Amino acid sequence: MNKRAEAQMVLAKAKAKEKRTKLLTVALIAAAALAIVIPTSVVLSGAAQEKSAATAAAAAPIDGVKTYEVASANHVDTTVAYDQKPGVGGDHNPVWLNCGIYEAPVPENNAVHSMEHGAVWITYDGASDAEVTALEEAVGEKTYLILSPFPEQGEKIKLTAWGEQLSVDSPDDPRIKTFITKYRQGPQTLEPGAPCTGGIGV
Repeated sequence: MNKRAEAQMVLAKAKAKEKRTKLLTVALIAAAALAIVIPTSVVLSGAAQEKSAATAAAAAPIDGVKTYEVASANHVDTTVAYDQKPGVGGDHNPVWLNCGIYEAPVPENNAVHSMEHGAVWITYDGASDAEVTALEEAVGEKTYLILSPFPEQGEKIKLTAWGEQLSVDSPDDPRIKTFITKYRQGPQTLEPGAPCTGGIGV
């Protein structure tokens, strides 16, 4: 074999090896990308499905929710006594209650003002420490949510939005999440987008 032919053979082998190396590199990169993308997609898909399911459930009537007709929503400096415990709406204090978690009872007339802004007020009476902790986790850092004790409300846990109220026995009740999804800044809100900070409280 002459030198020219030998050189061409060496060059051909080198090119073939380079091609195999490129193909292997591309295959490894693709495999790594799939290893990242597929689990992420599964997680995102699961979260999206959960949100979609909650939204779909909220679109339907929620079992146990009582709807009340609220006749007025005036700002008054006097104390207002409500027919429900806690009140679901009506005349209220001119200053709203800041949304958040409270360990002691809060001024009802101010909390009703917050509901006018679209807040959901979660109250409890006779709940264990573990149950209160579970409710605090449900509220978390989300805005337009208030959690506080409400002595003598008649039920262990109540969720209240303007004109709407639901009683449950456990913080694990799936209707809690559905109620929040439906009524936090929901269609019943008289002043959507109005603040839930800058008032009184935490």
